[in-house]
Amino acid sequence: MNVDLTLLKNQTTHIATELLEMAKMSPGQILVVGCSTSEVIGATIGSAGSTSVAEVILDSLRQVCSQNDIYLAVQCCEHLNRALVIEEEAARTYHLDQVMVVPIPKAGGALGAQAMSDFNQPVVVENICAHAGLDIGGTMIGMHLKAVAVPLRLTHKMIGQAFVIAARTRPKLIGGPRAVYNN
Repeated sequence: MNVDLTLLKNQTTHIATELLEMAKMSPGQILVVGCSTSEVIGATIGSAGSTSVAEVILDSLRQVCSQNDIYLAVQCCEHLNRALVIEEEAARTYHLDQVMVVPIPKAGGALGAQAMSDFNQPVVVENICAHAGLDIGGTMIGMHLKAVAVPLRLTHKMIGQAFVIAARTRPKLIGGPRAVYNN
């Protein structure tokens, strides 16, 4: 694996910063991130997870979220039914039920395992309704976004070799033809 970790750090920081700005996230909101480190290094999802790539990406995400008082939720892989690692404070704030599992690279994914190691007080929850999301490498984070998800077009669309998709959420529009909506 010949990966420029400095480039990955810069790409992740830029993308996360732009996403938080475009999504107009407020302090205390949740950003969910799913990441295939295999895809980041140019391999097929789930085939070549990388702890060193996970360390760099998670460090960048945590820095950006911390600077903006945003909770970071890291989605695990399909082997843990896409459960999420989140700080215990966020789980308490949002009344999330914890589940008993410890993500490891081969069952949880490299980023999920890294979050379990690096977070201050990590817990695992089964589901969440996040305010915005970042999908690095086709990890299918949509199930963890609040309704209604709105795709965001970022200026940079790659972290390493992985395609990045971002979304924010907005309240549902209800009421029919006579309803009035504010922006």
